Amino acid sequence: MGLIVSLAGKGLSTTQVINKATEKFNEYFVDNTNRDINNLEGFHLAILDMFVTVNKALPGKHWVVPQFDEIKKCFEERNKETEEERKRKVVIDFMKEKIQLNKADNTLLFIGLATPPAAMAAKKAGEAVPQLQLMKRVPDVVFVPAATLLALVSVKITRGLLFQRAASEDLLFAETNQEASDSG
Repeated sequence: MGLIVSLAGKGLSTTQVINKATEKFNEYFVDNTNRDINNLEGFHLAILDMFVTVNKALPGKHWVVPQFDEIKKCFEERNKETEEERKRKVVIDFMKEKIQLNKADNTLLFIGLATPPAAMAAKKAGEAVPQLQLMKRVPDVVFVPAATLLALVSVKITRGLLFQRAASEDLLFAETNQEASDSG
């Protein structure tokens, strides 16, 4: 517990976070034999997946995903290199250069603050409904934290699904634009 509190108090520098993310990128995307990052589509998907994974895991500020053209340029530079270490360095340099923090995301904070009073109001209103008389038996000390936790988890899951959907729509948009530019 003390370690978690000390890390939360100090936080990690941007460089440390980027280094952790690039290590995770190499572990999960490059070393994973199920992924083909030697074509643009696979590389783009790997970058998007990494951003979605990091943004879902980190509370607060989120990373802004680079534009498709920037990812394509990085992919082309990466393919020019022959050594795996140089390819890795190209991706790391790209991430250090292009990663930007988005404005702070206070959604979870607001939900966490607003849910307990709303839960109490809902419980009081529910106790008056004959079908919900069972709610009187649940103590407030159990009901309010449970409702708050349920609200926070549902927001986290919903946002994760929306991030994944946005990432896949971005890929679809990029593919459509590339096909249009190839045919024109």
